[in-house]
Amino acid sequence: MVKLSYFCTMEKLNLPEYTFRYKEEKGKKFIFDEVRAKFVALTPEEWVRQHFLRFMEAHLHYPKALTGVEKMLKVNGLSQRCDILLYNRRGEPVLIVECKAPSVPVNTRTLTQAARYNTTLKVPFLVLTNGLTHYCIKTDVETGDHEALSGFPSFEEL
Repeated sequence: MVKLSYFCTMEKLNLPEYTFRYKEEKGKKFIFDEVRAKFVALTPEEWVRQHFLRFMEAHLHYPKALTGVEKMLKVNGLSQRCDILLYNRRGEPVLIVECKAPSVPVNTRTLTQAARYNTTLKVPFLVLTNGLTHYCIKTDVETGDHEALSGFPSFEEL
C-alpha cells in the first residue's frame, strides 16, 4: 500500500521551510521532485537538493523549466552527475549547485568536485551547500579567477 502525505521529519536546514509531497512504500520514504516530476528516494542529500530547488524557484526566481537535476555529463571521459544545473534563456548552462547531506562538510573537496564539472560546463557561478552552510562562487571562465559572493544571484542577474 502506498501512503501519500505532506509531512516528513528530517533535519531542519538553514533554508526556508517548504511543504513537499511524500510517499512510503515497503518501508522506504520518497519525496516528490517537481523538476523531474517523479518521486525519488528520500536521502539526506535529496532533502537538501529539494529544499535548494524550492529556494531557487521561490526566492531567486529560477524557472523550473530551465533547471536540470542530476544532469549527466562527461568529465575526462567519465560519466558524472551534476546535482543541479541552471540554464539561461538561451539554453546555456550558467550555474552549478553541488549538494551534500547536512552531515557532510562543505569544503575544498566539495569545491573541487564542482570545479571538475565546470571544466566541461564552463559556467560563471558555482553554489555549494549542505543545507546548513552555503557558498556561491563567481568564476571567470577565461582567466580562472574566482570570488566568493555574499549571496546568490537572482535569475535576472545571471
